[in-house]
Amino acid sequence: MTDSNSFDIDESVIWNTLAAASACDSGRIREILAKGREMKGLDAEEIAPLMALSDPTLISELFEVARHIKDTIYGRRLVIFAPLYVSNLCANECLYCAFRARNKEVERRALTSEEIARETRILIDQGHKRVLLVAGESYPVKGFQYILDAIDTVYSVKHGNGEIRRVNVNIAPLKTEEFAQLKAAKIGTYQLFQETYHHETYGNVHIAGKKADYHWRLRAIDRAMTAGIDDCGIGVLFGLADWRFEMLALMQHIRHLEAAFGVGPHTISVPRLEPATGASIAEHPPHPVGDMDFRKIVAILRIAVPYTGIIMSTRETANLRRETFALGVSQISAGSRTNPGGYAESAREDASQFSLGDHRNLDEVICDVASLGYVPSFCTGCYRLGRTGADFMDMAKPGDIKAHCDPNAASTFQEYLMDYGTDESRAIGEKAIETFINDMAETPAKHSRIMVGKVKEGKRDVYR
Repeated sequence: MTDSNSFDIDESVIWNTLAAASACDSGRIREILAKGREMKGLDAEEIAPLMALSDPTLISELFEVARHIKDTIYGRRLVIFAPLYVSNLCANECLYCAFRARNKEVERRALTSEEIARETRILIDQGHKRVLLVAGESYPVKGFQYILDAIDTVYSVKHGNGEIRRVNVNIAPLKTEEFAQLKAAKIGTYQLFQETYHHETYGNVHIAGKKADYHWRLRAIDRAMTAGIDDCGIGVLFGLADWRFEMLALMQHIRHLEAAFGVGPHTISVPRLEPATGASIAEHPPHPVGDMDFRKIVAILRIAVPYTGIIMSTRETANLRRETFALGVSQISAGSRTNPGGYAESAREDASQFSLGDHRNLDEVICDVASLGYVPSFCTGCYRLGRTGADFMDMAKPGDIKAHCDPNAASTFQEYLMDYGTDESRAIGEKAIETFINDMAETPAKHSRIMVGKVKEGKRDVYR
């Protein structure tokens, strides 16, 4: 058991590991990939040589191992969600973010409960069942209670055949007792990015506000897990510091969580720094990450932490998102708006937290995903059946979770097609579901056909 109160990133270990990995022959690389294929993860000393790969043949082999692991554990399903920004009020001065406190180019706004309900109804009418609630680190009048009330509002909205079945949350670090309140509000995953694990860079880009406290943020996931939130998501904002450093620091964080709590992160997000209004550093990232290195990041994470979901946001273009599905991505946002009120009003680029790369609506993304042979999943069954934390990981590590998640993906996708799909998405989607079920093992295929049949008969929220 490690001490959560004193956990820190050991930068000297990271730099020494990177230096030692600079010269690694193809034989050693293939040994590492063979170990990775066993789906038991990799150590930092094994990850570092993979990050240094430049040989196209070895990179191709890296990608093939990542595909094998993704298919074995997560199969052909892709979880779909949308962000719901409720406030851009923020007391922090993060130089890469449009919502930074001193930025006068963005109009400040915290949605009322009526406006939150309106945004929720729009997302429901698009077909969404899972949202990620996002807010800046400053809440109007009622403080943290504003977030709890916003969650209650989202859950309270029922419209047509739909509702939001699970609210995940991306908000500023909390005290342990506040995290306990967040858990009581029936959230799914608590998500928090360190942004950069590099101490000096962190201080240079977070110059005011509570977020300037590196360790308060670094140890927030410990507080969340101590409070009982066992599904937590972490991530790095790639582009602020050397991505190779960030990857090994991320692994230190993951191994700490595993040692301290017996379970690592439920998800890892891989956003790249994108242009943002009033944030000059975002226009010229200090350490830009090219597309090839970005693909390597996804593939290496899939091999290094095979059980963890990898999230790809609409920061990236449609083409790059497609390429990363096979390399390890298991969750994607779709039809995103990153400004408060953006679904009901407009997706103004100058009011958004950052620039988007994928502007397609949900149904267009659905058509694309299904035409590639993937099945969009709107499932929230694991949260509601208690398959979270260690219980989820115990099934995810050997790939057994597919027996539950694949049927749920099929039934929730069928529900989407019937209630919200266009003629195009229904035609593509029905074929995708049939192929998906036919490729399953006998027992999950049987469950899937029964569950899809119930949805076709008019039942909703069918899951197991």
